[in-house]
Amino acid sequence: MNTNGSRRPKILVVSTGGTIASRYDPRARAMTSVGTGEELVATLGSLAPPVDLVLEEFCNLGSNRIDLETSLRLARRIAELIRDDTVCGCVVTHGTDTLEESAFLASLVIASSKPVVFTGAQRGMDERDADGPRNLADAIRVAASPDARNMGVLVVFGGQVLSAIDATKVHTSDVAAYASSDFGPLGVVDNGAVLLSRRRTNYPVVKADQIDTRVDLITLAMGADSRLFDAAVTSGARGIVLEAFGRGNATPQVVAAVKRAATAGIVTVVTSRCPQGRVLPVYGDGGGRDLEDAGAIFAGRLRGPKARIVLALVQASLKRKEIAELFDLFGRYNGYGEVNVPR
Repeated sequence: MNTNGSRRPKILVVSTGGTIASRYDPRARAMTSVGTGEELVATLGSLAPPVDLVLEEFCNLGSNRIDLETSLRLARRIAELIRDDTVCGCVVTHGTDTLEESAFLASLVIASSKPVVFTGAQRGMDERDADGPRNLADAIRVAASPDARNMGVLVVFGGQVLSAIDATKVHTSDVAAYASSDFGPLGVVDNGAVLLSRRRTNYPVVKADQIDTRVDLITLAMGADSRLFDAAVTSGARGIVLEAFGRGNATPQVVAAVKRAATAGIVTVVTSRCPQGRVLPVYGDGGGRDLEDAGAIFAGRLRGPKARIVLALVQASLKRKEIAELFDLFGRYNGYGEVNVPR
């Protein structure tokens, strides 16, 4: 795919499977991830940006099957490949079920000024109105854009450019699948032009050699008692992320369970089941103040799946105080600034 001596940008495309690489299998009566990286690139047709592409097929899985260890291996492989001085940026095609988690994990462990851009699709590659080719073309343009350097890992979907810390899947099937509900997009791709209006800065970085798969995520509902929490502890959880009510509140029974877990050396991180806003230890009577007193750490504005990524990366290597300091950084993080990009 690359032409020797070409002055065009060289972009690495790492494929992992997902809907963007899926076709309907009538015998299985299901969508199946079967398309290769070369087939994905072939779907670009006239949308293909003027770049040279280098393909790496990391795996071919629906992202419901991508686990923490696979995601960490993906991030490490990307970090290795983009050390190539001839590569300007990287695009990762990924299923949308867990794309936001893989993108966020990659943003924590990849230290590079080069753009790393995740994208995917909501419609299979054999559908007439497939959204994969447009998303892939847009992602390649962002990865090749000098303006996207030093922006960390990005998600490009439906014409929007999002930071990995904010990108969240907000619709099960709509082609406008991803959004940043707190701060909005960093920019857009419009008719092939990459237009960035904000820049991400001073992003917290996590150095980790391994990831602990025994970190559980529990969402609270009305009347929640301690059964699910206690079951997680009993079954071997090394850390627990609690998607609590509102500002970060629970029930007295859950608070008691958190205290028991803390006594046993198990860290609990509190997030909110709400889609926007930060958690803070404000309320008593089973609320956030009681959770903090019981030993819980508050995750700021990180949603549950992303807080789990952070905790899984660090719980084995950092002490509780250090974990609390790291989540405090995320809690206070608002590293965005205006950037004037020539139109």
